[in-house]
Amino acid sequence: MALSLLGRKVGMTRVFNEAGVNVPVTVLQLGPCVVTQVRSMEKDGYTAVQIGFEEIKARRSTIPVIGHDAKAGVGPQRVHREFRVSDKDVANYSVGQTLSVKDLASTLFIDVIGTSKGKGFQGTMKRWHFKGQPASHGTERKHRSPGSIGSLCSNRGFGGGLAKGKKMAGHMGAVRRTCRSLDIVRIDEGNNLLLVKGSVPGANTGIIEVRPAIRLYRGKAKKVADAAKK
Repeated sequence: MALSLLGRKVGMTRVFNEAGVNVPVTVLQLGPCVVTQVRSMEKDGYTAVQIGFEEIKARRSTIPVIGHDAKAGVGPQRVHREFRVSDKDVANYSVGQTLSVKDLASTLFIDVIGTSKGKGFQGTMKRWHFKGQPASHGTERKHRSPGSIGSLCSNRGFGGGLAKGKKMAGHMGAVRRTCRSLDIVRIDEGNNLLLVKGSVPGANTGIIEVRPAIRLYRGKAKKVADAAKK
């Protein structure tokens, strides 16, 4: 896996490209991130890089985190993430190194990972897009009910409770989600901003993780290959 960066989702806006076309974009503020640990094959059994993002007050952290980040010459970081790198690429990273949006300058497409907005406990119409019960013909106070659960009311022969995977009311949102292969529209290195086409998971100011896209469709893969030849 290639370089990953941590940051925050700022919000959405729009920009106009060279052809004058309106492009909806999400503004991401990435880094600067600090390399807090480098894992090696000899010591840890695998090669990876751990990064920290957003320094916080020591009283809002813990003694182990403060001591861990002090080895990198920085104060305690709010968020830590680890990403795998190959044996030959791990030599490009060192403890205390600063990573920023500038390191994505040659990247065309990225994956954005975030936590979706939490919606709390929701019914089946909102959670699973059920159509609900008829709005007339004698239906009384059951318009948004899921209806009969029929033969899926139990795991017959495997204990009680609903059959696994049955779509019912329950907690919605607040889960890890990944948007793949988003186009990079613009990079503002001075303000550590990255503009990507489309929406990304999570609320504004939420923590997000950005990495170069690891799975591309044929058309986008061709663009990456053509850019590498230049």
